[in-house]
Amino acid sequence: MSVMPIYRLQNVIQPYAWGSTTAIADLLGQPLPSAKPQAEMWMGTHPKGPSKVLVDGDAISLQTLIDQQPEAILGEAVYRQFGGNFPFLFKVLAVASPLSIQAHPNAEQAREGFARENQQGIAMDAPERNYRDENHKPEIICALTPFWALNGFRHPRLAAELLAPVWPSPAAVELTGLKQDRQGHGLRAFFEAVMSLGDEKQAMARILRDKAAALMNTSPVYRWMVKLADAYPGDMGILAPALLNLICLSPGQALYLPAGQLHAYLQGTGIELMANSDNVLRGGLTPKHVALDELLRIVRFEATRVDILAANLVGPAESRFLCPAAEFALGVLEPTPEHPYHAPARRSVEILLCTAGKGVIQLADTGESEICKGDSFLIPANAGSYTIDGDLTLYRAFIG
Repeated sequence: MSVMPIYRLQNVIQPYAWGSTTAIADLLGQPLPSAKPQAEMWMGTHPKGPSKVLVDGDAISLQTLIDQQPEAILGEAVYRQFGGNFPFLFKVLAVASPLSIQAHPNAEQAREGFARENQQGIAMDAPERNYRDENHKPEIICALTPFWALNGFRHPRLAAELLAPVWPSPAAVELTGLKQDRQGHGLRAFFEAVMSLGDEKQAMARILRDKAAALMNTSPVYRWMVKLADAYPGDMGILAPALLNLICLSPGQALYLPAGQLHAYLQGTGIELMANSDNVLRGGLTPKHVALDELLRIVRFEATRVDILAANLVGPAESRFLCPAAEFALGVLEPTPEHPYHAPARRSVEILLCTAGKGVIQLADTGESEICKGDSFLIPANAGSYTIDGDLTLYRAFIG
C-alpha cells in the first residue's frame, strides 16, 4: 500500500440566515462583507455538504476518495470500528444571531427515530423530518471569539428566582411547581406547559420582554431575554436564558454537549466538532419545525453542572481537550520556529484547520505545502509522520 499525500480541502459553506457576513469570509481571506450570511463551513463527508479534494487535477468528493482506499485513509482501527464511514464532522460556526433551542438524540434514539420516520414515509428533505440519519450527535464547541451559549438546565429553584421578577401575575403557567421541583418532574412540567401555550403566549411574551427590559442592567440573563424577544416575538423560548445555564466562553475555552442536553448558541465564532450527523430536535427560537413531543422524549430534565474546558498541554506545540466521544477528539497545534510540531507516524485520519499565522507542513516522502490562515487539510492515516513549522495556530480533528 503506497503512502498517501496530504490533501487540501475545498469546503461547503452553509448560508443559513443566522450566519455572519464577516467571520468566515475573514478567515478565508474573502472580500468583506460576504454577499449573504455565511453560517457554517463544513469539513467532512456529510451528504448535505461534503468536502472535495483534488486528485490528478480533478475535484472529487472526500467520500469518493475514502471509498477508493478506506483503510489507508481512515486507519486500521477506525476502519474496523466505523467501516468506510468518516466518523466526524468538523465545522467553523459563525453565529451573528441566535440559533434555535435544541437537543440531539443518543444513538439508540437516532436509530429508532430514523427507522420510524422512514416507515411513516416522511421525505428526507421534509420540514417536519426530525431524523435525517441513524447517528447520534455529541459535539464540542471551542470559542474563537467571545462566544455566548446556553447549555443544560439550571437548578429549578435558581431558575424560578430569576423568572420571578419578570413573571406575569396572574399567569397561564405558575412558578410554584418549578420552585418545588423534585427529580426534574417540575422542570419538565413547567417547560412543557410554557412551550405548549396557545393564543395567550403572544401577550405573555410581551409582558416578559417589557419586565426584562427594566432589569437589563442587572444581569445578562435579562439582556438576552430582551434580545431573544426582539428576534423571535411571541416565542416562549425567550425564557431560555433563565431556565438554562448562560455562558460566555473566552477564546480557547470549550463546552462538550452530550446527547439529550438542551442548548442554544447565541453569538460568536467557534470551532465545532461532532459525530457525523444532522439530527436536531428544536424547542423554540426558530421559524423551523418544532416537534415538542419528540423533544420531550429525548431531553434530560435535570440540573446540569457546566464544565468549561481548557486544552491540556501534551507536547511542546500541542494541546488537547478532554472529550469522551468515540467518534472524535479536538486538539490545538501552535508550532513556532523554536518548537515545530512533529506528528507521530502511527495515527488515525486527521483534519487540520489553520485559524492564524502561516507556515509549512512537510511529509517525509511527498514534499511540503504552505499553510495560511483559512487553509484546511485531510491527512490520511498512512501518510506517515509529518512536521509543521512556522508561527501559526491550527485546530486538529482526529479520533482519540
